[in-house]
Amino acid sequence: MRGSANIKQKLRVGIAGYGVVGKRRREFIDKHPALSTAAVCDRVFPGTGTMADGVRYCRTYQELLGESLDVLFVCLTNDVAPAATIAGLEARLHVFCEKPPGRNLDDIVRVIRCERHYPDLKLKYGFNHRYHDSVRDALQIVRDGTLGGPLDLRGVYGKSKIISFESDWRTKRALAGGGILLDQGIHMVDLMRLFAGDFESIVSHVSNAYWQHDVEDNAYALMRTRDGVVALLHSSATQWRHRFQLDVTLERGMITLAGILSGSKSYGAETLTVTYAGEDDGGDPREVTTRYNKDNSWRDEIADFAEDIASGRPVVAGSSREALLTMHHVYRIYCADPAWRETYGLTDEIPPDVMKSAHGGAEPTKSPRPAGAA
Repeated sequence: MRGSANIKQKLRVGIAGYGVVGKRRREFIDKHPALSTAAVCDRVFPGTGTMADGVRYCRTYQELLGESLDVLFVCLTNDVAPAATIAGLEARLHVFCEKPPGRNLDDIVRVIRCERHYPDLKLKYGFNHRYHDSVRDALQIVRDGTLGGPLDLRGVYGKSKIISFESDWRTKRALAGGGILLDQGIHMVDLMRLFAGDFESIVSHVSNAYWQHDVEDNAYALMRTRDGVVALLHSSATQWRHRFQLDVTLERGMITLAGILSGSKSYGAETLTVTYAGEDDGGDPREVTTRYNKDNSWRDEIADFAEDIASGRPVVAGSSREALLTMHHVYRIYCADPAWRETYGLTDEIPPDVMKSAHGGAEPTKSPRPAGAA
């Protein structure tokens, strides 16, 4: 059944990394009629064995790949995830990998070069904010054009520290590759690309002045698309009151995404506010706010992946192409700060063959970078 688009029985899923995220993925994998968790791995297990519910367990992803599987979910640390993804593809498995795709651009380049050898397999990355109902409704408003096209965006995504899930690997560059921007802010970068398209010029300031790890605790970026849409981004690990907010100003109104339903429940209510600008509103226009009380993103993201496998259709949201372009924007933000780039020896270069394929086979036009940009 491996690599087949025709699902005649439940696909057997292996989960590499059985922590908070891996267990959360399993919850929705097992609720899907076409999927069933067959085996998991995590270093917390004492060895190999079988759980009471019949699911096999082991310590490493290499051992996990020895099980009879059709699909691999990769929920591992950033330093291991690319190798596990490649190993899954080479084992002829469909692969779902959590974001980010790795520590740096080289990690995802290696994955994409491997993926090319397995065109019948599906590879998807977990950018699950795209699957939040508030985001989907906001995107529909933009695509409908009833309020006109986007003029600018302002986004803040922050929490009170880099460490989460009672783990400190996110504070170590060798394991994580980056800090708050790569770990959490990447979602905001991805959403800004979703609403405005790719950004042609970027200026930034990146800092680890407060927590003083070798990864950033704040990143500020000012970006502009070729069409002149400007985006202002702040990704923060010193946001003592956890916050998610994205304002998209349109020609005849505004949409505001505020709060995000999450496991921690610390970002407040998830809402979408639509502002309708009028000629005589005096700057106090009509607004309509919708509150979302259920997070369907995990369920819907997994369902989308299962349908990609069943139908053979291309992966769209979370494709390796989208992951590469979003990761590229993150590294362009890093490298747009000359001091940050030089301190950690960073690069935002992508090999021409991979960049060419990411842009539909055409070499992207290189834009002049403003002063202070990389």
